[in-house]
Amino acid sequence: MAPYESDDSTAGAGPLKGRGKASRYAVPVAVVGVAAATIGIVPALAASGDPDLPDISAQQLIEKIAASDVQQLSGTVKINTDLGLPGLGGLEKSFGSGQGGRSGDDGSAADPSAKVTELASGSHTLRVAADGPDRQKVSILEDAAEYSLIHNGQDVWGYDSKSNEVYHATADGEHDAGKHGKRGKDGDTGELPATPRDLAQEALKAVDDTTSVTVDGTVHVAGRDAYKLLIEPKQSGTTVGAVSIAVDAKTGMPLKFTLTPAAGGAAVVDVGFTKVSFAKPDASTFDFTPPKGAKVTEGENAAPDREHTGKGLPGAEFGAGAFGKGVDGAKIVGTGWNAVATFDTGGQGIPSGSEVGGDLGGFLDSLGDKVSGKFGSGTVFSTRLVNALVTDDGKVYVGTVDKDTLVRTANAG
Repeated sequence: MAPYESDDSTAGAGPLKGRGKASRYAVPVAVVGVAAATIGIVPALAASGDPDLPDISAQQLIEKIAASDVQQLSGTVKINTDLGLPGLGGLEKSFGSGQGGRSGDDGSAADPSAKVTELASGSHTLRVAADGPDRQKVSILEDAAEYSLIHNGQDVWGYDSKSNEVYHATADGEHDAGKHGKRGKDGDTGELPATPRDLAQEALKAVDDTTSVTVDGTVHVAGRDAYKLLIEPKQSGTTVGAVSIAVDAKTGMPLKFTLTPAAGGAAVVDVGFTKVSFAKPDASTFDFTPPKGAKVTEGENAAPDREHTGKGLPGAEFGAGAFGKGVDGAKIVGTGWNAVATFDTGGQGIPSGSEVGGDLGGFLDSLGDKVSGKFGSGTVFSTRLVNALVTDDGKVYVGTVDKDTLVRTANAG
């Protein structure tokens, strides 16, 4: 989810190439030019204790985000993710997970791809720093350990202090969106989420006439005055309740992103700065030399292609299109927040617990709900945000929609 780039424009239909005096973070033209019926025209009203800021409409606030041009920053980001995934109950080894965060027997614990799944649940604290498009750093703070991903010029380093392992790769110099080695602003390193702006971009992409967008007052975030942009689906059947984005009143940069589910309860994804400075970080922040005795693994590229990997945080992309990427033959059924991606695996569905047997069979049965309809029968696997129906004949329906919407979609063929 790299920021879009442009010269002086604030909108574009896709990634825009070229750099003027400064790269711009641009949202899709369909968002900036969204119809008045979609955008709420009520200006921000400060509640008691909140910062007293000038009135602003939702349209103006979206344009402020699009015009934001923060090149340098440092700070601390808190990530809380609660998808409601069931515990594995000691079955991790059944799925081939290794030790020390390795993705395989020959992998490196310092490879960025080995760290992504750790951010899919629970609370994490990140330190981020950026100095233009060529220098970023993201560090995940752990108990008595730290993982850092550093991009400095042509070098990309990953370091896992727990295993004392280093991953090194070379970034290309093109910085084209979607290319190997792309490194965006605000510590966007491709494999790991960096700031709320990455998530805000995807939320704004989902805005259309099925969406209500309003300004929901003001708030203090990380010592900064901010407006709250509220994005709410108008359609029923989606698992998304609302998305709230706190936008820095001065710079226009998103400082906090919160996604709450339609079912209520705690946020599914809550990412926000607890500290932030827009001063130029010290150059030494991005220096890295492998520690003595560290195992160094050389990678072929700076990072896997984003088109096939996506971001590390679940809930960062909305709509069925996020689930259809990279899947041959995937189709999108439905519109807006009720869109569902469907594809045929060409094989059998998920085996039942009785077919598998043992602890693994019981675990599989506990994951899903058996459903049936005109399509036949299958199993719905649910989280608090993303649900998937896998039919017994191998068809898959997935989206940020509830179980009934998946079954209706499957029944409609």
